Amino acid sequence: GLFVWHLKNTGIRQIPCQFVHLWRVANDRLITFQYFNFLKRMYVTQYNKDLSQRAKPKSDSVASPFREFQQLDQDKKIIHEIRQISPVHHPLSETSSRKELREMKSAAETEDSVTPVRAESKDDRQWKEMKLRLDDLPGILARLSKIKLTALVVSTTSAGFAMAPVPFDLTCFLLASLGTGLASCAANSINQVPFDSNMNRTKTRPLVRGQISPLLAVCFAASCGVPGIALLTLGVNPLTGALGAFNIFLYTCCYTPMKRMSIANTWVGAVVGAIPPVMGWTAATGSLDAGALLLGGILYSWQFPHFNALSWGLREDYSRGGYCMMSVTHPGLCRRVALRHCLALIGLSTAAPVLDITTWTFPIISLPINLYISYLGFRFYRDADRSSSRKLFFCSLWHLPMLLLVMFTCKKSFLEKEDKGDLLSGNHGRAMEIRLP
Repeated sequence: GLFVWHLKNTGIRQIPCQFVHLWRVANDRLITFQYFNFLKRMYVTQYNKDLSQRAKPKSDSVASPFREFQQLDQDKKIIHEIRQISPVHHPLSETSSRKELREMKSAAETEDSVTPVRAESKDDRQWKEMKLRLDDLPGILARLSKIKLTALVVSTTSAGFAMAPVPFDLTCFLLASLGTGLASCAANSINQVPFDSNMNRTKTRPLVRGQISPLLAVCFAASCGVPGIALLTLGVNPLTGALGAFNIFLYTCCYTPMKRMSIANTWVGAVVGAIPPVMGWTAATGSLDAGALLLGGILYSWQFPHFNALSWGLREDYSRGGYCMMSVTHPGLCRRVALRHCLALIGLSTAAPVLDITTWTFPIISLPINLYISYLGFRFYRDADRSSSRKLFFCSLWHLPMLLLVMFTCKKSFLEKEDKGDLLSGNHGRAMEIRLP
C-alpha cells in the first residue's frame, strides 16, 4: 500500500530509491505498526506540504465589560482602547436618525459613568494611609482589647470572689474586678500579630488592618497593664497582683509565640483562662487554698470543649494563618481531649462538697448540664463534623455561667463554717478540760 501511494504522489524517478530505502529498513528490523505510522507522517510532511498540519492562530477572547482593566507593566506596555466606528450611511428616515442619536447619547453617558467607576476601583486597590480620628478611637481601642473576652474574664474573677468563704467586701471586689479587667485589656492588645491577616476571623482586627499603629497599641497596653497590676498589688494584696502579672506574661510571651510552634499552646492557653477565678478567690481570702484550685480546675477543663469545638470549624483559617492547632495537625487528639475534659467536669463538680466548698446538692443539680455537655462531646468525638462541633461550642457558652451560678447558690455560707469551727474548738476545749487534773 505504501508503494502504491508513492507511485501516485511521486514521479517514476523517485520510486526505485524509495523502494530500496524501505527494503533496507525492512531487512534491518521488523516494521511495526507504530513505525509504519511514523513513516507515513514523515513522508506526508516531506513530499506534500499542503497536507501537513498547520497551527491555527488562537482567537483573542472577548473581554467581559464588567472586568476591570489590569495594568501589568505600565512603564513598558501601554494599552489603547480602540473604538469601533460605525460606517457612514445616510439615514433612511427621520425615526431611524432619532434612534441612532439616542443610542449615541446613551453610549456616551455609559462611557462617562464607567470611567470614574474604573478610576475609583483602581484607587481602592491601592494602599491608602488610614487617618485616625478621635471619634473612632474608643471603638478601635475596645476592639483592640477584645472587650467581650475581657468581660468574660472579669465575670469569672467575680465568680471566684463570690465563692470565697469570707464576708463580702465591696471595695475589694471593685478593685479586683477593675484591676483584672485592665490586665486583660493589656494582654489582649499585645496578643495580636501580623499573621492574623491571613484568617477570616481575625483579619478585621484594628492592629491588623492598620487602623492603629503598633506603637500606639503598645502604649495603650502599658497604660492598662501598669495601673491594673498596681491596683491588684496595692489595693487588693500582693498575691493577686503577682498572679495578674504572671498571667500577662504567660499570655503574651508564651501562648502567643507558641501558636505557630506547637499544639501545646492550647494547654498553655487553658492555664491562662484558669487563673482569673483563682485571682478572685485570692483577692477575697488572701490565700491560695483548695477552693481556688478547684475553681481553676473547672475553668481549665471547660476551655477544652469550648476551644476545640470552635477551632474545628476554623481549621482552614488556622492552616492558612500557619497556626499549629490540634484540629489541624491532630484531629483525633482534638476530639479525644474535648470529650475527656467534658467528663472531667463531672468529677470536679463532685469534688466541690468533698473539699467543703459547696453542699452535696451541687453535684446533683449540676449533673444534668454536665451530662448534656458530655453527650455533645461524645457526639463531636464520634461524628467529627461541623454540626456536632457547633452544638458543643454553643452549649459551652451557656454551660459555664449556669455551672457557676449553681455552684454559687449551693456554696456553704461563712456563718456555717464559723459555727462549725467554733463547735470544733469547743469540743477541743472540753477535751482539754477533761485532761486537766
